[in-house]
Amino acid sequence: AINSLSQTLGGSFSRVQFTPDLLPSDVIGTQIYNMKDHAFETKQGPIFSNFVLADEINRAPAKVQSALLEAMQERQVTIGEESYPLPKPFLVMATQNPVEQEGTYPLPEAQVDRFLLKVVIGYPTKNEEQQIIRANLSPSGMPKPKAVVKPKDIVQARQLVKEIYLDEKIERYIVDLVFATREPGQYGMGHLTQLINFGASPRASIGLGVASKAHAFLNHRGF
Repeated sequence: AINSLSQTLGGSFSRVQFTPDLLPSDVIGTQIYNMKDHAFETKQGPIFSNFVLADEINRAPAKVQSALLEAMQERQVTIGEESYPLPKPFLVMATQNPVEQEGTYPLPEAQVDRFLLKVVIGYPTKNEEQQIIRANLSPSGMPKPKAVVKPKDIVQARQLVKEIYLDEKIERYIVDLVFATREPGQYGMGHLTQLINFGASPRASIGLGVASKAHAFLNHRGF
């Protein structure tokens, strides 16, 4: 699904299979000594793409997760003494394997906090499963997605999303939602206190605001 999405958005795509032996340099890149020039040169890693798939992200330890923090927040990567900007647009999409717990690590809170949305995908319906069989066994093969936009179109659309009007009532509603995760007792949900380890961060407030503006934009609304 993520690969198909990247193809329809017309950007560069890279997939990183997260494993317990993965190193940060396998994701962001490293410096290599060039014996011919007697100098170090930078070899950029797969993170330098418009769309990066971190497959089974919970299979890698925290040191690898930390390599993604700067990229997802500052949209840049530091290798050695140099910082390199990432291409625009830049988006990290990840999958988590909920079935096997052997060789998996809990994601650091700082890592989870940098993802805008989490989508839980269950089993398909009977009709969907039938369509999956039909598509995979078709003599013509799987449909090939075509690019419908260019990366520059997405960058322009992001700027338009920022101009969507967000009323103060919605801002207060977002703040109430976030504070309810921090102090559920004050919102009549004291029975949930033991189920919440950490309340949502200010990034969650920003994320809800951005997502609501984008939702309005997709529905052709300016507010």
